[in-house]
Amino acid sequence: MPNKNLNRRSFIATGLAGAMLTALPAFAQTEASAKALVVSVVDDINRVIASGKSEKAMIRDFEKIFVRYADVPIMARYVLGADGRSASPSQIKQFTKAFQGYISNKYGRRFREFIGGQVTVRNARKIKAGYEVRTSVKLQGSSPFEVTFLVSDKSGSDKFFNMFIEGVNMLLTERTEIGAMLDARGGDLNRLIKDMNRNKVS
Repeated sequence: MPNKNLNRRSFIATGLAGAMLTALPAFAQTEASAKALVVSVVDDINRVIASGKSEKAMIRDFEKIFVRYADVPIMARYVLGADGRSASPSQIKQFTKAFQGYISNKYGRRFREFIGGQVTVRNARKIKAGYEVRTSVKLQGSSPFEVTFLVSDKSGSDKFFNMFIEGVNMLLTERTEIGAMLDARGGDLNRLIKDMNRNKVS
């Protein structure tokens, strides 16, 4: 039987899913547009889950969803942390691409756990960095739990840039884990990027 905590971690990815990035001063255009973005994310994910495609094909579809709806460059820079300040523009670009594939592969393998589940968008409120959109998630065999999307229009259109699962911060979790992976490689960012692209990160 799937572990309940793992189900919650899966949703981080499939919603894709960090800290309150106070460096983001922009606001989503309206509360309605922020909620509409999250509804679109959920609808697209549900279509992939119901498609009956192979796991590999679903992971590819998830990466497209992540790129379409998430502010991937902001998220990638945040999880890279201080190491990103010494990275070249080329390394940042390569890491951003590797990061989106890493997230898709890491969590997308658990798509099927969402078959028969339900995600309901509840409400939204304005915050310093944009809008906070709260949803309720009900998976088979588990009690409902709250997932919160943070949405900003800093990139020029509404994108989500972080998620919280019952208060657990997605980007902060990934920043810690990726930082540990980079440390394990002696701080060699190029090596980390190479391993992420090969799905050999740990």
